[in-house]
Amino acid sequence: MTSVPSKLYTDDVSLLMVLLDTNPFFWSAATATSLSFSKFLSHVLAFLNSVLLLNQLNQVVVIATGFNTCDYVFDSSVGSIQRAESLLQKLEAFVVKDEQLGKEGSVDGIGSSLLSGSLSMALCYIQRIFRSGPLHPQPRILCLHGSPDGPEQYVAIMNAIFSAQRSMVPIDSCLLGAQHSAFLQQASYITGGVYLKPQQLDGLFQYLSTVFGADLLSRSFLQLPKPVGVDFRASCFCHKNTIDMGYICSVCLSIFCQHHKKCSTCGSVFGQAQTNAPSTSSQKRKTPET
Repeated sequence: MTSVPSKLYTDDVSLLMVLLDTNPFFWSAATATSLSFSKFLSHVLAFLNSVLLLNQLNQVVVIATGFNTCDYVFDSSVGSIQRAESLLQKLEAFVVKDEQLGKEGSVDGIGSSLLSGSLSMALCYIQRIFRSGPLHPQPRILCLHGSPDGPEQYVAIMNAIFSAQRSMVPIDSCLLGAQHSAFLQQASYITGGVYLKPQQLDGLFQYLSTVFGADLLSRSFLQLPKPVGVDFRASCFCHKNTIDMGYICSVCLSIFCQHHKKCSTCGSVFGQAQTNAPSTSSQKRKTPET
């Protein structure tokens, strides 16, 4: 059977980049909930198969997002008879490698996944598709994420978000954790993607297929969920803390929670911080005598 020529590529052909959160600290803490990692994978595999069945030209790429590293674990463009088995084998090897890299360090709580790295890898793959020729599927990124945000990744994640916006690549987000993700809320809002936090994780496949299964062309005809609010708070560059108010460098737009004499990013010298307005007595002007 001959392959379908690339000239048949249309607007309803999708390149779906799936970022899979494999953080062992998150999934070990989530075992008490209704969704285990094995159940999560069964929902994801069914969703990926449905996307590939919608159009024979659709392409799916899966990137595992671990605690210490990230890597490609599946690419539907590479011929494989047993796709599910190949994905599970590579994913198992990746999880083992990620755990070995994290044995030396200790983690308090769940810990954040390397979301900035997986976003960068997805955008690099998409750029290779763009440069392969004028005919290519419509790319989009789907983040299946559960770990909390890592403030130390703020700069890298925002750079990836603006790069996706410039390339007109929407970033969809499906949150599995207990708390919302400010990073992914901003990513979906800025790039025009869909942000969703399912209420019932037992029906994850239904959420994935009905909300994220449609291609970009079909989305204009669907009533997709809209976020109630977006957390636009930033992380400071000095202590990596999420802040509501801070100091911003007028040259490179770096954010700091405290006043500094010099910008640690670009080296610009700051002026003296004015905490209080000058008193009227110190600025009293002497009037001429009549």
